[in-house]
Amino acid sequence: MDYQALLNQIHKTTKVHPIQGKVASYIPELAEVDAANFGMHLCCLNSGDYAIGNNKKRFSIQSISKVFSLALALQAGDYPISRINVEPSGDPFNSMILLEQECGIPRNPLINSGALVMADILISNFDNPKEAFIKLLRNLSGSDTIDINSKVFLSEKKHSHKNLALLHLMKSFGNIKNDIEEILDLYIFQCAVEMSCKDLATSFLCFANGGQTLDGQEVLTSTKTKRINAIMQTCGFYDEAGEFSFRVGLPGKSGVGGGIAAVHPGYYAVTTWSPPLNPKGNSDLGMYALEELTTLTGLSVF
Repeated sequence: MDYQALLNQIHKTTKVHPIQGKVASYIPELAEVDAANFGMHLCCLNSGDYAIGNNKKRFSIQSISKVFSLALALQAGDYPISRINVEPSGDPFNSMILLEQECGIPRNPLINSGALVMADILISNFDNPKEAFIKLLRNLSGSDTIDINSKVFLSEKKHSHKNLALLHLMKSFGNIKNDIEEILDLYIFQCAVEMSCKDLATSFLCFANGGQTLDGQEVLTSTKTKRINAIMQTCGFYDEAGEFSFRVGLPGKSGVGGGIAAVHPGYYAVTTWSPPLNPKGNSDLGMYALEELTTLTGLSVF
């Protein structure tokens, strides 16, 4: 299949597709990003890389980082099912309603409360979880320059009142073990990491390849990789996970920085970046481009 020709065709349609949505503003530093940015990168298991737009420009990965924190935790042990469920939330990513009703157990690891518990687990399992997190990303991406954006980190830290409230609520139910400020700091740190579409697609390729990198390094077992893909399919887009499955048909994860990363197991990893978000917090143009990809190829996981 001529993927580059397909991406070129998608690029043409995105240029005439009306820009809808708004750039995230609740983290002030993200509000400064140019809404016109667009990039897409496809990394295939058998035929190399294909790209359009600003595929090498780095941006804040935000909640896409939750997939990597889950992978890092699963490297250290089994899925913590007693502390984090694996069900779609059907609610916004920072909702407290279900958390209160379900006694401090987050619905899944890809919403804020679940990722905060995952950060708590990483602190318990790693002497230096920040270093371990960055090491994983640099290993997967093949780039030793992956790092955080300190301005985004500080901006986000000043506006994390609701995440702090989530931590206190879960602490009251006994589902937080470590210091709350340390957990919040690690969570914001991972969200403030900057990567490009190329970096992300290369990194996500292991989830399309049974947990292995292209050079044969085992990052995760095939069983744990299957679990991550299943969670991305059902929970990767907050209260729009069903819509993404319906339109695109791939396991994936979005972030409020405008990025989306998705995989077609056995075939490829693909990422898009377009900062304007729809009301659910997902990139409007990114979802459109990925829908075009699976429509034009006629291939999805369904």
